[in-house]
Amino acid sequence: MALNAYAPLMRSVLRIVSALTFFAHGTQKILGFPASNLNPPALSLPWISGIMELVGGALLIVGLFTRPVAFLLSGLMAVAYWIAHAPQGPFPALNGGDPAILYSFVFLYLVFAGPGPLSADAVLGRDK
Repeated sequence: MALNAYAPLMRSVLRIVSALTFFAHGTQKILGFPASNLNPPALSLPWISGIMELVGGALLIVGLFTRPVAFLLSGLMAVAYWIAHAPQGPFPALNGGDPAILYSFVFLYLVFAGPGPLSADAVLGRDK
């Protein structure tokens, strides 16, 4: 099918858009932008996750070290779901955990599928 030819490009688009929205969580926690009441104390669990969102999100946006970064972030989001959301109830739509689940599985997909052609990894020949 002709659409299959666009699959690698769309994998890059999925990586970039997911990473941009994920990166925004890190900028909110660590840099205070966009403005919020989030201001986690240094070295706390929310602060560490904010650093991972900020740095990992930036690396995924450009597609550098995609597979190992996506692996770490997939785990981060799985842990975030079980620590912060699951205790609030069994239904992700009600406990607010659906974004964590989606991020976890999108990042897990990138571990196996790779970054796509629009990535620093592809330019550097790191994703063969």
